[in-house]
Amino acid sequence: MVKQHEIRSPKGARRLRIRRGRGDGSRRGNYSGKGMKGAKARSGGGPHSGFEGWQLPWIKGMPKKKGFNPPFRQDYAIVNLTGLEERFQGGDEINPERMAAVGLIRDLRKPVKVLGDGDISKPLTVDAHRFSAGAREKLTLAGGSARELEGLRHQGSRKGAG
Repeated sequence: MVKQHEIRSPKGARRLRIRRGRGDGSRRGNYSGKGMKGAKARSGGGPHSGFEGWQLPWIKGMPKKKGFNPPFRQDYAIVNLTGLEERFQGGDEINPERMAAVGLIRDLRKPVKVLGDGDISKPLTVDAHRFSAGAREKLTLAGGSARELEGLRHQGSRKGAG
């Protein structure tokens, strides 16, 4: 039976590291396997990583996306007048919670902006954070009103948000 104190690594499993430049008896003395003189014989010598022998490196041939991410961009939940016309009755008071309940917006954390795409024939009272000029005009012409909500807070740009 093998005892715990008799367990050893197999012969040749543990090799000593090569200590370069420590004399001729260290098997890497004299020039330490670097030849004589020159850039590659000195410390830090040799080309930088990614160097391809004066050929254009592959990383430089890859496409690069230009532009930037605006740091104070505000993402809105967009609602058009056509959606309000289809889903609500005349005289209704509409707020972001009701819009989410009927499936017009998904994320209640985003501020709501109403755009004037389409026509509206019912008098609706709409509460939102922002209105386009066309949407505000069409709502008032139909006998309704557009009320801006307070508390539009900056969300900041998030990578992949949109």
